[in-house]
Amino acid sequence: MSGLIGKKVGMTSIFDENGKNIPCTVIEAGPCVITQVRTEEVDGYNALQLGFDDKAEKRAIKAELGHFKKAGTSPKKKVAEFQGFEGEYKLGDTVGVDVFVEGEFVDVIGTSKGKGFQGVVKRHGFGGVGQATHGQHNRLRAPGSIGAASYPARVFKGMKMAGRMGGEKVTVQNLKVLKVVPEKNLLVVKGCVPGHKNAYVTIKRWQ
Repeated sequence: MSGLIGKKVGMTSIFDENGKNIPCTVIEAGPCVITQVRTEEVDGYNALQLGFDDKAEKRAIKAELGHFKKAGTSPKKKVAEFQGFEGEYKLGDTVGVDVFVEGEFVDVIGTSKGKGFQGVVKRHGFGGVGQATHGQHNRLRAPGSIGAASYPARVFKGMKMAGRMGGEKVTVQNLKVLKVVPEKNLLVVKGCVPGHKNAYVTIKRWQ
Protein backbone atom coordinates (compact mmCIF):
# COMPACT_ATOMS: atom_id res chain seq x y z
CA MET A 1 0.00 0.00 0.00
CA SER A 2 2.03 2.96 -1.26
CA GLY A 3 1.22 6.61 -0.70
CA LEU A 4 2.44 10.05 0.28
CA ILE A 5 2.37 12.55 3.11
CA GLY A 6 0.52 15.77 2.38
CA LYS A 7 -0.96 18.93 3.78
CA LYS A 8 -4.62 19.91 3.52
CA VAL A 9 -4.92 23.15 1.55
CA GLY A 10 -8.70 23.55 1.72
CA MET A 11 -11.97 22.71 0.00
CA THR A 12 -13.42 23.82 -3.31
CA SER A 13 -15.69 22.42 -5.99
CA ILE A 14 -15.32 21.54 -9.66
CA PHE A 15 -17.73 20.62 -12.45
CA ASP A 16 -17.61 17.22 -14.14
CA GLU A 17 -18.31 16.50 -17.82
CA ASN A 18 -22.05 16.34 -17.08
CA GLY A 19 -22.11 19.76 -15.44
CA LYS A 20 -22.53 18.38 -11.92
CA ASN A 21 -20.88 20.39 -9.15
CA ILE A 22 -18.61 18.11 -7.10
CA PRO A 23 -17.23 19.14 -3.68
CA CYS A 24 -13.57 18.29 -3.34
CA THR A 25 -10.48 18.81 -1.20
CA VAL A 26 -7.13 20.11 -2.41
CA ILE A 27 -4.08 18.44 -0.84
CA GLU A 28 -0.46 19.49 -1.24
CA ALA A 29 1.01 15.98 -1.61
CA GLY A 30 4.79 15.81 -1.48
CA PRO A 31 7.41 15.95 -2.68
CA CYS A 32 8.53 13.47 -0.03
CA VAL A 33 12.11 12.39 0.58
CA ILE A 34 12.97 8.77 1.35
CA THR A 35 14.60 8.98 4.77
CA GLN A 36 14.88 5.24 5.46
CA VAL A 37 14.61 2.01 3.48
CA ARG A 38 13.26 -1.00 5.39
CA THR A 39 14.33 -4.39 4.04
CA GLU A 40 13.27 -7.96 4.69
CA GLU A 41 16.80 -8.97 5.69
CA VAL A 42 17.33 -6.26 8.31
CA ASP A 43 13.86 -5.25 9.49
CA GLY A 44 11.73 -8.25 8.59
CA TYR A 45 9.58 -6.35 6.10
CA ASN A 46 9.91 -4.07 3.08
CA ALA A 47 8.86 -0.43 3.40
CA LEU A 48 9.92 3.14 2.70
CA GLN A 49 9.99 5.87 5.31
CA LEU A 50 9.07 9.23 3.77
CA GLY A 51 9.70 12.69 5.18
CA PHE A 52 7.69 15.80 4.35
CA ASP A 53 7.92 19.53 5.07
CA ASP A 54 11.24 21.03 6.16
CA LYS A 55 11.92 21.79 9.80
CA ALA A 56 14.50 24.24 11.12
CA GLU A 57 17.63 22.49 12.40
CA LYS A 58 17.39 24.27 15.76
CA ARG A 59 13.97 22.63 16.21
CA ALA A 60 15.36 19.11 15.69
CA ILE A 61 17.04 16.92 18.28
CA LYS A 62 20.45 15.37 17.60
CA ALA A 63 18.98 11.95 16.86
CA GLU A 64 16.80 13.47 14.13
CA LEU A 65 19.71 15.43 12.67
CA GLY A 66 21.78 12.26 12.37
CA HIS A 67 18.88 10.27 10.92
CA PHE A 68 18.12 12.80 8.17
CA LYS A 69 21.82 13.42 7.49
CA LYS A 70 22.13 9.80 6.31
CA ALA A 71 19.53 10.57 3.64
CA GLY A 72 21.31 13.80 2.70
CA THR A 73 18.28 15.96 3.47
CA SER A 74 17.15 18.58 5.96
CA PRO A 75 15.08 17.63 9.04
CA LYS A 76 11.42 16.96 8.30
CA LYS A 77 8.34 17.79 10.35
CA LYS A 78 6.39 14.67 9.39
CA VAL A 79 7.56 11.12 8.67
CA ALA A 80 5.55 8.00 7.84
CA GLU A 81 6.16 4.52 6.48
CA PHE A 82 4.57 3.05 3.37
CA GLN A 83 4.68 -0.45 1.94
CA GLY A 84 4.03 -1.65 -1.58
CA PHE A 85 6.09 0.81 -3.65
CA GLU A 86 6.95 -0.64 -7.03
CA GLY A 87 10.40 -0.20 -8.51
CA GLU A 88 13.78 0.42 -6.94
CA TYR A 89 14.17 3.30 -4.49
CA LYS A 90 17.22 4.32 -2.51
CA LEU A 91 17.93 6.64 0.39
CA GLY A 92 17.52 10.31 -0.52
CA ASP A 93 15.25 9.77 -3.53
CA THR A 94 12.23 12.01 -3.95
CA VAL A 95 8.69 10.71 -4.44
CA GLY A 96 6.15 13.08 -6.01
CA VAL A 97 2.42 13.34 -6.49
CA ASP A 98 2.74 11.61 -9.88
CA VAL A 99 2.50 8.24 -8.08
CA PHE A 100 -1.26 8.84 -8.13
CA VAL A 101 -3.45 8.47 -11.20
CA GLU A 102 -6.67 10.34 -11.93
CA GLY A 103 -9.70 8.16 -11.42
CA GLU A 104 -8.23 5.83 -8.80
CA PHE A 105 -9.42 5.63 -5.20
CA VAL A 106 -7.35 6.47 -2.12
CA ASP A 107 -7.68 6.48 1.67
CA VAL A 108 -6.87 9.70 3.54
CA ILE A 109 -5.82 9.59 7.21
CA GLY A 110 -5.71 12.68 9.41
CA THR A 111 -6.55 14.11 12.83
CA SER A 112 -10.05 15.53 13.15
CA LYS A 113 -10.66 19.04 14.43
CA GLY A 114 -10.69 19.29 18.22
CA LYS A 115 -13.99 20.63 19.56
CA GLY A 116 -13.28 20.61 23.30
CA PHE A 117 -15.61 19.35 26.00
CA GLN A 118 -19.08 18.86 24.51
CA GLY A 119 -22.42 17.62 25.76
CA VAL A 120 -24.28 14.52 24.66
CA VAL A 121 -26.48 16.33 22.13
CA LYS A 122 -23.55 17.55 20.06
CA ARG A 123 -21.19 14.66 20.79
CA HIS A 124 -23.57 11.72 20.33
CA GLY A 125 -26.66 13.21 18.71
CA PHE A 126 -28.99 12.82 21.70
CA GLY A 127 -32.44 14.38 21.43
CA GLY A 128 -32.41 15.78 24.95
CA VAL A 129 -34.83 15.05 27.79
CA GLY A 130 -38.42 15.70 26.74
CA GLN A 131 -39.44 18.83 24.87
CA ALA A 132 -39.97 22.45 25.83
CA THR A 133 -43.15 21.74 27.79
CA HIS A 134 -44.19 19.94 31.00
CA GLY A 135 -41.96 22.02 33.22
CA GLN A 136 -38.66 20.92 31.74
CA HIS A 137 -37.04 24.32 32.42
CA ASN A 138 -33.32 23.83 31.55
CA ARG A 139 -33.24 20.09 30.92
CA LEU A 140 -33.54 20.12 27.14
CA ARG A 141 -29.93 19.08 26.44
CA ALA A 142 -29.41 16.88 29.49
CA PRO A 143 -28.28 13.23 29.12
CA GLY A 144 -31.00 11.74 31.32
CA SER A 145 -30.53 8.59 33.38
CA ILE A 146 -27.11 6.91 33.10
CA GLY A 147 -27.22 4.09 35.66
CA ALA A 148 -29.24 1.12 36.86
CA ALA A 149 -30.87 0.27 40.19
CA SER A 150 -29.15 -0.99 43.33
CA TYR A 151 -27.92 -3.81 41.14
CA PRO A 152 -25.47 -3.50 39.43
CA ALA A 153 -25.17 -0.10 41.16
CA ARG A 154 -22.67 1.24 38.66
CA VAL A 155 -22.42 2.92 35.28
CA PHE A 156 -21.55 0.51 32.47
CA LYS A 157 -18.32 1.05 30.56
CA GLY A 158 -18.77 2.76 27.22
CA MET A 159 -21.80 4.76 28.30
CA LYS A 160 -22.31 7.69 25.95
CA MET A 161 -21.79 10.80 28.04
CA ALA A 162 -20.39 14.30 27.75
CA GLY A 163 -16.64 14.57 27.17
CA ARG A 164 -13.85 15.72 24.94
CA MET A 165 -14.82 15.62 21.28
CA GLY A 166 -12.63 15.53 18.16
CA GLY A 167 -8.86 15.44 17.93
CA GLU A 168 -8.91 11.77 16.94
CA LYS A 169 -7.25 9.80 14.15
CA VAL A 170 -9.80 9.47 11.35
CA THR A 171 -9.57 7.49 8.10
CA VAL A 172 -11.81 8.38 5.15
CA GLN A 173 -11.84 5.55 2.65
CA ASN A 174 -12.38 5.34 -1.10
CA LEU A 175 -12.01 8.98 -2.11
CA LYS A 176 -11.79 9.37 -5.86
CA VAL A 177 -8.79 11.23 -7.29
CA LEU A 178 -10.26 13.92 -9.53
CA LYS A 179 -7.08 15.76 -10.55
CA VAL A 180 -3.32 15.41 -10.26
CA VAL A 181 -1.25 18.58 -10.77
CA PRO A 182 2.44 17.48 -10.70
CA GLU A 183 3.89 20.93 -11.41
CA LYS A 184 2.30 22.29 -8.22
CA ASN A 185 2.35 19.05 -6.18
CA LEU A 186 -1.42 19.19 -5.80
CA LEU A 187 -3.90 16.35 -5.46
CA VAL A 188 -7.66 16.95 -5.75
CA VAL A 189 -9.87 14.29 -4.18
CA LYS A 190 -13.65 14.04 -4.09
CA GLY A 191 -15.30 14.85 -0.77
CA CYS A 192 -13.83 16.00 2.53
CA VAL A 193 -10.85 14.85 4.57
CA PRO A 194 -10.27 15.18 8.33
CA GLY A 195 -8.39 18.08 9.88
CA HIS A 196 -8.10 21.83 9.66
CA LYS A 197 -6.37 23.78 6.89
CA ASN A 198 -2.61 23.08 6.76
CA ALA A 199 -3.11 19.88 8.77
CA TYR A 200 -0.91 16.93 7.83
CA VAL A 201 -2.62 13.98 6.18
CA THR A 202 -1.48 10.62 4.88
CA ILE A 203 -2.74 9.48 1.47
CA LYS A 204 -2.63 5.75 0.81
CA ARG A 205 -3.32 4.06 -2.50
CA TRP A 206 -4.20 0.40 -2.89
CA GLN A 207 -2.26 -1.70 -5.36
